[in-house]
Amino acid sequence: MLLLEAIILSVISASTPLLLAASGELVVERSGVLNLGAEGMMIMGAACGFAGAYLSDSTLVGALCGILAGATMSAIFGLLTLGLAVNQVAAGLALTILGVGLSGLIGAGFVGQKIVPAPHLYLPVLTDIPFVGRILFGEDAFVYVSVALIIAIWLFLHRTRPGLVLRAVGDNHTSAHALGYPVLSIRMLAVLFGGACAGLGGAFLPLAYTPFFIPGMTAGRGWIALALVVFASWRPGRLVAGSYLFGAVSILQLHAQALGFGIPSQLMSSLPYLATILVLVAISRARGRGAGPGSLGTPFVPDH
Repeated sequence: MLLLEAIILSVISASTPLLLAASGELVVERSGVLNLGAEGMMIMGAACGFAGAYLSDSTLVGALCGILAGATMSAIFGLLTLGLAVNQVAAGLALTILGVGLSGLIGAGFVGQKIVPAPHLYLPVLTDIPFVGRILFGEDAFVYVSVALIIAIWLFLHRTRPGLVLRAVGDNHTSAHALGYPVLSIRMLAVLFGGACAGLGGAFLPLAYTPFFIPGMTAGRGWIALALVVFASWRPGRLVAGSYLFGAVSILQLHAQALGFGIPSQLMSSLPYLATILVLVAISRARGRGAGPGSLGTPFVPDH
């Protein structure tokens, strides 16, 4: 029972940065924008988050620095793609390369330093409940924020008028513009939100997952977040399941190696991506056209 509890706690920790980053990317892609710079925004969030927490001795300040770093990177992406109509794929890839290099520069002076990790919630009696106590009432604030965030996104997209407008912009920006909606402004806000979420997901790594910073510590999680959005068919509920599935695979492969199973870790790591490809093919065949929202990745230029 204790081993199962430890595995579940590890899976939750491994899934949280994926869920945070993928939640923001889901909103971005729902608006009709494809931002491939999630990895760069996450690693910048990790570097700036750790620097902020180390210098201020505050996890909250570190988290805010991570959010600001991600939002700043996404603002650059938005300026290029929405303001100057630069190709979104090229701009996103360039943003990732910039983030990886810049984070190494920012974090160079903090490599080898340690901080006190984010505290975990403790509620007398509730947290002490066997098995479920630590899982439900003993996590750090990042875990609860990730759950609250995805619920808020679902309510926003499906139960509010602004959410409906954002989905309309993503489905058909020409029609939305004809109805008088500010397409570029809506997409810019979505891009900034996505960057903030990616930055927070990156900040989680040195602030809660491991109490130190090393260059490249995101280890491709930004790319996994992008795959998760496709895997979830742009639906918040499926995104939660996909995030925890990817997190579980990353943890279970370590346990499989420890138990001596003869399954190559590379094969287990590739299974979620294989599932993503299969889901993408299924969506594409079902719709008879592109797999994403109608105007995903296409630039919008006002006619006035």
